[in-house]
Amino acid sequence: MPTYDYKCLDCGYIFEEFQNMTDSPLTVCPKCKGQLKRLIGAGAGPIFKGTGFYHTDYKMKNNNTSNNSGKK
Repeated sequence: MPTYDYKCLDCGYIFEEFQNMTDSPLTVCPKCKGQLKRLIGAGAGPIFKGTGFYHTDYKMKNNNTSNNSGKK
């Protein structure tokens, strides 16, 4: 279930609300009963779990063949 951020246009109260994607946006501030605006969130960033990600994908390997190519 996604988390939506809301801001009251009257009192400036900012809060988060867990809602289904199919639920309609909230319209009434829980503090002052003013008008709400749903804010655009950044969303979650990528989560890298497990071991070996760095070693298999991004680590630079020592390439001794280029250093030894001129030697016999």
